[in-house]
Amino acid sequence: MPRDPVVVSVISGVTSHASKVMLKDTQPSFLSFLSLYKYTKNIMTFSSLPYIPLKFHFPCNNLLLYLSDYQSSFLQEKKYLVIMALQRALLYSFFIISISIISSYSCSQEDPLNNYLEEQASGYDSQAYPSYIDDGGFKDLIKLRSDVLGLQTFSKERGSKSTPVITVGVKDFGVKDDGGDDTDDTETFERAWKEACSSPEGAIIVVPEYTYRLKPIRFQGPCKSNIALQVHGTIEASCNQSDYKKDSRHWLLFDNVENLLVEGGGTIDGNGKIWWENSCKVNKSLPCKEAPTAVTFFECQNLIVKDLKIQNAQQMHVSFKKSNHVLVSNLTVTSPEESPNTDGIHITKTQNIQITDSVIGTGDDCISIVSGSHNVQAKGITCGPGHGISIGSLGAHDSKDHVSEVTVNGAKLSGTANGVRIKTWQGGSGNVSNIKFQNIEMNKVTNPIIIDQNYCDQDKPCKQQVKNSILQDLHN
Repeated sequence: MPRDPVVVSVISGVTSHASKVMLKDTQPSFLSFLSLYKYTKNIMTFSSLPYIPLKFHFPCNNLLLYLSDYQSSFLQEKKYLVIMALQRALLYSFFIISISIISSYSCSQEDPLNNYLEEQASGYDSQAYPSYIDDGGFKDLIKLRSDVLGLQTFSKERGSKSTPVITVGVKDFGVKDDGGDDTDDTETFERAWKEACSSPEGAIIVVPEYTYRLKPIRFQGPCKSNIALQVHGTIEASCNQSDYKKDSRHWLLFDNVENLLVEGGGTIDGNGKIWWENSCKVNKSLPCKEAPTAVTFFECQNLIVKDLKIQNAQQMHVSFKKSNHVLVSNLTVTSPEESPNTDGIHITKTQNIQITDSVIGTGDDCISIVSGSHNVQAKGITCGPGHGISIGSLGAHDSKDHVSEVTVNGAKLSGTANGVRIKTWQGGSGNVSNIKFQNIEMNKVTNPIIIDQNYCDQDKPCKQQVKNSILQDLHN
C-alpha cells in the first residue's frame, strides 16, 4: 500500500536568504508524491551556505515531479531533500514553506500517450493543477505516430506489390577482409547509401553480420523515397584522429533525411578510448579539443531509431538536432563511467520525440535535453552509471534558451551522480516550462533532485555575474 505523501509546497516565493528544508525521521520511501506546483523564479540548489544572492532571470514554470516508491540511500543518510534559495524580489515579501500529509493516489504506470488516447486519468488531478495540466503536446505525438509508424512495417513489406522495395547490401559494393586497423569500408557505405537514397522506390540498406571500419561519413538527404538502414553487424569508428580533420564533430551523420528507419540489432562502436585519453578532463596538461559525436541525426523528419547497441562514443553517443517526429526505442547505450562528455542521448532544437525502453550507462548524462526542444516524452528508461536525466545546461555565454513540455514517466536510476536535474549557467536567460518527472526510482543516487542556476563545467571557476545591483550607504 502506498505511503501517504509528503508535499513540500512553495506557496509564495521570495526571500533574500537561503532556506534548508529538513525532513527528519522519515522512511527511505517517504516520498510517493512530490509536487513543486508553484515554482517561482530564481530557485537554486546549493550544497553549502552561505549564499550571495545574484540577479538571474531564468524562470522554471509549472515544474511538476511525481516520484512513486522513491528510495535513495542518500536521502536516508542525509535526511534532507533539497536546499532552496529564492531571491528577494520585494522589500516586504514573505516566504512560506508548508509540509503536510495528504491522501495519496497511485501514479499510473501507463504510457502518457495511451492515457490520453483512452481519456484516462494518469495519476494527477487536473482540477487541482488547472494552470498547466493539458494534453502535454500529446496531439503532436499522435500525429507523429501516424506519420512514422508506417516505417515500422516498411522493412517487412519489401517486394510486395503495395510497397515496392529494393535491397542494397553493403557487401555488394566490396568489403575489405583484412580486419586490421587500416581497414576502411567508408567508400562501400557511401556507394550503398547513394544507390538507396536515389531510388524512387523504398530502399533498405542491409549491413550483414561482420565488423566494418568507417571514417567520418555523411548520409546526405533528401532521398527520393523511404529508406531503412538495417545494422546486423558491427560498425566501428576509425581510431586514427587524423581521419577527422575535415569534420571533428561528427562520425556517423544523417543529414536532412525524411522517412528514415535505423534498426537491426547490431552494434555501433565509437572506439572512443583514444579520445578519452586525450581529453583535457582526463589529462589536465592537454588542451581542450572537440571530439566527434558517434551518431548524429540533423534536420531529420519522421525518424525511427530502434533495436541497436551504441557504445564507446568518442563524445556523445546519439544526438538529435533540429529534428521532428522521432521515435526511439530499445537502445542500449554504454561507455565506461570515467569516459568524459559521453552523453547517452542528446536532444537539441528537436520537437515531438519519444524515447522508450532503453538502457543507458555512460560517463555523462543518460539523457540531456537542451535549448529549443519541445514535446519530449521518455518512458521505461534505465540509467546508470552517469549523471542522470538533465534539462540543460542552458544559458551558456549569456544565451537565451527555452525548453518546454518534457515528460519523463518511468525511470530507474542506479549509482548515478545525479537523479533528475535542471542546470543553467549564470548570465543566461530563457524559460523552462511544463516539466514532469514521474514514477522515478533511485538507488544510490548522490544528488536525487537538483535545480542548479549556478552551473559551471570548466576547469577554472566561472566568473560571478551581478547585474542591476546597487550598493549604498555603506559604513565601516
